[in-house]
Formats: sequence, structure tokens, C-alpha cells
Amino acid sequence: MELVKNIFFNTDKLTQNSKVKISYTGKLFQDNSQEVYIHYGFGLLWENLNEVKMEKTDLGFQAEIDLIDKETFNFCFKNELNVWDNNDGKNYIFELEEVSNDLVSIDNVESSIHTSREENKFYQLSKKIKLAIYKIITSIPKLISGTYRRKKSEEN
Repeated sequence: MELVKNIFFNTDKLTQNSKVKISYTGKLFQDNSQEVYIHYGFGLLWENLNEVKMEKTDLGFQAEIDLIDKETFNFCFKNELNVWDNNDGKNYIFELEEVSNDLVSIDNVESSIHTSREENKFYQLSKKIKLAIYKIITSIPKLISGTYRRKKSEEN
């Protein structure tokens, strides 16, 4: 799910007391930052403040976050040079949905699991395609202008 341009989640909704994988392809990724950290907290007062180094991949920076029992998930990003992407000073703030405790039948659960797996495979594929297209689109002008920099291979 893309909630904001260049920020993707591995789920359709953010739910309290769950894990979420976040992918970031924003300005810090586009500027070829070597390290990006997600700085995050919960609720109006940014409770349970934390910062996690994100994993760099060809498709963006990624991290897995444990969401807690609060009304909002608030975050921003910074790189190794302490350059911030904080949504132009507004931060990225998203409501968390409460976990539903409704009773369900086993038949509904089994059919929804099957459907959910198929939808998740489709979602993952579409997300990879979107990120690949984005990477191609942002690289073409650099290749044409000659400003594209290749990554230096690490020495052993």
C-alpha cells in the first residue's frame, strides 16, 4: 500500500499491535544516501520514540516496525549526514486501526486466508513492478545527461 508518494507498506491498513514493513524511495534514496534511518513514535506526543537503520536495497530503504496500541504512527527519515525528510516539517503521520475482536466462522477464515494469500502475491508483484518502473524512470535522465554514478564495488 502506498500511503504517500515514495513510501510503501506491505499491508493495506496499519493496525495496532502488528508488524509492518515500510519501504522508502523518497529524496534521501534519490540523492544516493548510503544510510537512512526511520525516526518514529506513536500518538500525539511521539511516545515510544525510536530510530532504526533501514536496509538499503536496489528498490529503496526498508525496515520492519512493531506498531503498538496507539492512535497514530508518526515518522520521518534522516541519512548519515543528518539530512532529514520530514514531509516539509509536517512529519508523516498515519492513523492506526484497532484490532477487531469480532467472532468469525472457520469457513470464513479459511476462505479469507486463501484469498488473502493470492491478493498478497499480487500486491507484492505489483509493488516490485512499481518500484522497478520508478527506478528506471528516475535513472534515464541521469544516464542521458551523463550524471549517473555507478556504485563502487566493495573491496574485500
